[in-house]
Amino acid sequence: MPLAIRPSREEDIAAITAIYAHHVLHGTGTFETEPPSPAEMASRRADVLARNLPYLVAEEDGEVLGFAYCNWFKPRPAYRFSAEDSIYVSESARGKGLGAKLLAALSQAAEAAGVRKLIAVIGDSANAGSIGAHRSQGFTHVGVLKDCGWKFGEWRDVVLMEKVLGEGSTTRPE
Repeated sequence: MPLAIRPSREEDIAAITAIYAHHVLHGTGTFETEPPSPAEMASRRADVLARNLPYLVAEEDGEVLGFAYCNWFKPRPAYRFSAEDSIYVSESARGKGLGAKLLAALSQAAEAAGVRKLIAVIGDSANAGSIGAHRSQGFTHVGVLKDCGWKFGEWRDVVLMEKVLGEGSTTRPE
């Protein structure tokens, strides 16, 4: 069965948790240091969905290979048109363009949900895969927060990127 990007389902939580745990333990794309439990990941997913925001998975031959979602950039209501994206791909699917495909689908779904700007808060300036996936989907570089995270015995930067969706700030929201 070909690759499908679809809304996540409750039964995807185990795969989502496993993919994310790998990134927590071995990567710098997230600054978490302890993998969350399946119950915590389910709670986080429910929080996103309660805001009517997208939470997607990429599936091929019945296997979840990655996931992407967005949530308000900040919790205050004034930020409800700006969302931070998160994308994680399984180790077996890295380097195959899956992150960019997930990000393209997420951008469309976020725009349909009323988001006017997606913001990428990318862990580690050396995270070429995530930076490249965002750039390929029309994100522009906004800045770098130098040495603001400590992981794996080193200071890590945060790269900020953004993408305007739909009408962006050219019109008043409804």
